[in-house]
Amino acid sequence: MDQNAVLGDFLRSHRARLTPESVGMASNGGARRVPGLRREEVAHLAGVSADYYARLEQGRHPKVSESVLNAVARALRLGPVERDYLFHIARPRVANPPRGNMRPQRVRPEVHQMLEVLGSVSPAFVVNHRLDVLASNYLARSLITDFDAMAARERNFARFVLFAPAAKELYGNWPSIAQIIVANLRLSSGRHPDDARLNELIGEACVKVPEFNAWWASHRLDDCSNGAQLFHHTPAP
Repeated sequence: MDQNAVLGDFLRSHRARLTPESVGMASNGGARRVPGLRREEVAHLAGVSADYYARLEQGRHPKVSESVLNAVARALRLGPVERDYLFHIARPRVANPPRGNMRPQRVRPEVHQMLEVLGSVSPAFVVNHRLDVLASNYLARSLITDFDAMAARERNFARFVLFAPAAKELYGNWPSIAQIIVANLRLSSGRHPDDARLNELIGEACVKVPEFNAWWASHRLDDCSNGAQLFHHTPAP
């Protein structure tokens, strides 16, 4: 993914959410040609020149400092997760060269034990940043889907929620659940921009899920989400 384009889209989407009044600035009345704040207004709030901020939003300032990013985060009223994401996309780390024989991720025995203990009271499963399901207990497999029966590539919570017809039947509030999944993928893509399997999953969702592109463009981010989930579940006879 083009990180310059990602950074520009992120900054534009967040300044579009703010109004002069919401940040304590006078609106000066009259119609505004752009939604939300203008570039120069964000620059003023961040204490940088309008030209500097414009170059940042256009991806033409590759060595932006930590102090400027903190100032822009404050100007755009970013929360901790959004600020962390901004730093990842504005100052991407140099990726490690791929290793020929990468070991599959494994869950420690004590985590498996914890899942089994929880299995008597609550569904639970463990995922990585791609939402690959690394381990699950019996209740999770019974309530959601049997992850263990899937091929390794398909054993991914995002794939199930976004692609499987059964997920739309299972979740009574599927659009809400799916948007949380997209927000998780958006956050992971900023932290792991060179993850080929993650990028493949996102590209596949762009093609297969009609709502995905609009949800992705909203730049919603979620790390650990909580909330009600409505299940339509028919127990096996």
